[in-house]
Amino acid sequence: MRVSTDHQDLHNQRHGILEYANVHSLSPIQFVEDTVSGREKWESRGIGLLLTETAIATDIIIFSEVSRMARSTLQVLEMLECCVRRGINVHIAKQGMVLDGSMQSRITATVLGLAAEIERELIVLRTTEALAKRKAEGKTCLTTQRATIDTFKTRHS
Repeated sequence: MRVSTDHQDLHNQRHGILEYANVHSLSPIQFVEDTVSGREKWESRGIGLLLTETAIATDIIIFSEVSRMARSTLQVLEMLECCVRRGINVHIAKQGMVLDGSMQSRITATVLGLAAEIERELIVLRTTEALAKRKAEGKTCLTTQRATIDTFKTRHS
């Protein structure tokens, strides 16, 4: 599980993964939490150690959703390629998908990773535009580097 900031709900990710594992009779479950930003290369995060050294062939790694794997399509594909090379299966709980190295899985992972990357870019763009508008109107803006929409709403409602 990857959580970039304190504002993201680790409990919801854990619950979704446990529910998925129960439905698909996947046990035992061992959670690996990674609080490093997805902007960091996956090899230098906790998931890198898991995928390149700890996990063995036939292991199953469950992510709550594709966007929790990495920020960029390239990193998602690199992670999946590493898993295919090592015989590790990847499950995406929210979408109920199994990415096992087949051609269909690779195409699906590419599309999902790209969609997640585009959505993140749009969120950043909308947030930046909203903050610029507030500044132009002479209103105060958050000064933290990673302002979230929830924090913005809480402080300015």
